[in-house]
Amino acid sequence: MSETVKMPALGESVTEGTVTRWLKAVGDTVEVDEPLLEVSTDKVDTEIPSPITGTVEKILVEEDEDAEVGADLVVIGDGSGSDASGSDDSGAEAPAEEEASEGEDLASDDTAAPSTDEEAPSGESEKPADTSDETGSGASGASGASGGAADGEEITMPALGESVTEGTVTRWLKAVGDTVEVDEPLLEVSTDKVDTEIPSPVAGTVLEIKVSEDEDAEVGAVLAVIGSGDAAAAPAEKSDTPAPKAEEAPAKEEPKTEAPKAEEKKAEAPKAEEKKAEAPAAPAPKAADAVSGAESSGYVTPLVRKMASEAGVDLSSVKGSGLGGRIRKQDVQQAIEAQKSAASAPAAAAPAAATAAPKVEVSSKRGTEEKMPRIRKVIGQRMMESLHEMAQLTTAVEVDLTRIAKLRARAKEDFAAREGAKLTYLPFLMMAAIEGLKTYPQLNSSIDGDKIVYHGAENIGMAADTERGLVVPVIRDAGDLNLAGLARQIGDLGARAKGNKLVPDDLAGATFTITNTGSGGALWDTPIVPAPQVGILGTGTITKRPAVVQNAEGDDSIAIRSMMYLFLSYDHRVVDGADAARFLTSMKKRLEEGAFEAELGL
Repeated sequence: MSETVKMPALGESVTEGTVTRWLKAVGDTVEVDEPLLEVSTDKVDTEIPSPITGTVEKILVEEDEDAEVGADLVVIGDGSGSDASGSDDSGAEAPAEEEASEGEDLASDDTAAPSTDEEAPSGESEKPADTSDETGSGASGASGASGGAADGEEITMPALGESVTEGTVTRWLKAVGDTVEVDEPLLEVSTDKVDTEIPSPVAGTVLEIKVSEDEDAEVGAVLAVIGSGDAAAAPAEKSDTPAPKAEEAPAKEEPKTEAPKAEEKKAEAPKAEEKKAEAPAAPAPKAADAVSGAESSGYVTPLVRKMASEAGVDLSSVKGSGLGGRIRKQDVQQAIEAQKSAASAPAAAAPAAATAAPKVEVSSKRGTEEKMPRIRKVIGQRMMESLHEMAQLTTAVEVDLTRIAKLRARAKEDFAAREGAKLTYLPFLMMAAIEGLKTYPQLNSSIDGDKIVYHGAENIGMAADTERGLVVPVIRDAGDLNLAGLARQIGDLGARAKGNKLVPDDLAGATFTITNTGSGGALWDTPIVPAPQVGILGTGTITKRPAVVQNAEGDDSIAIRSMMYLFLSYDHRVVDGADAARFLTSMKKRLEEGAFEAELGL
């Protein structure tokens, strides 16, 4: 008996998705909850698990085709109805997880949920050639450059999600002359929605690369030509040095990549010349030595190599966290921070006899140019639209968090053990904001034509700065949660934002946003309201400083207090300055009273 699997709901306001990759082919068996296919929407790329166990009999929606929510995707049964004519390119292995990107400290102190470092995509565990020089000249390096389309198959930019019309080639995982299998990662592409790998739809040899790294390509544009490899054989025969074998990928990189290895030329130039005259089966360790032994644990990108060189980090001493021990830029950054800590420790232990000028850290971007990433363009466009559509202004108050700080210090260890979540300052601030939204619903509203819609739930967005750019995961129905529930949601969403594990529903439906710019040390800011919301609350850093306090008798004195600023940007079309002041004052009163003992079990 067969059953049809349909396109599931993919998030609020999402009506359709694009099938980007089938993880099972006709005839394959699949278990309940085993990944069946990958789908891309305008919100996120995600896997669709199988709701049943059985055999894939027929695929109804091919890769790169759109399907509405509820549409039939595939027929799964006992195998008796298998359609041999099903998608022959869809038998893919389970996809590798994307690299985790580092995110913003959502709690402005050391109790924030830690980031989750994950393995790199499977394609990066192999030795992809650096095509920074090769994609411009490598295509002409193959004799199939003039007739590649005739001798092979053109690989085009697939559909990358609803409303996505183009992508940027960020990295080629295969070079001209490399062999590639069906569904093996071929290149990496970045869009304003997501960064993703593009698998090869065919097996063969890369004859020509049409789009260089850092160049844009529209959906449907030709990216590369893949064929039998005969067209690439001629130039290989003319070369004085036979082409290296696939397993010698580290050695292959050296003659092709020059610019990223400027630091190696001085010490290794004689060796490089000797290698050209040697047999093609030169031992891989020699190439590894050129990068301080790091290649032995996986491919090191030119960016990582340059980053390590400029910071004086020995790559052989860095432990890679990527697939197969590959060294990622996050690993190098950690090594840089470790060096800084080690260098500052002796200085902190014993003050220098003479005052020395502090060492200035010079960024590698100083004096350079780079293409604006797509995510920056999209964020900029949306912020400009918000500013042009709204009459925005900002109001701020100063809050004494001393009582909250003392409560948190007393309760955080027991709270973590009891609730399974870290107690940061953010749950206190969020609870006070939610209570204020319930009292002053103007801040929890939106404009619909000539009507003001006052929302019946408080869905709180948390602005998070990740490596890819700004993301805003949403705590739904936050007004129904207690302090522990908010803390758990903050920790969970924060970790998933850093690990690039958010799903479409996590990013949709916010009615009010909180941004923690204080995590970077900022005292206050003027955040831009994200449409269609009408308010966004900013939280500044907490600092200890003298303040005037009053005792029960009304006497004033000066004491050291934990102070912070709360600042609210709002749409003046809906919210007046008096409304904003009342909202902030209610938060100030709630936080300074510090009446959270019952919530903390004290």
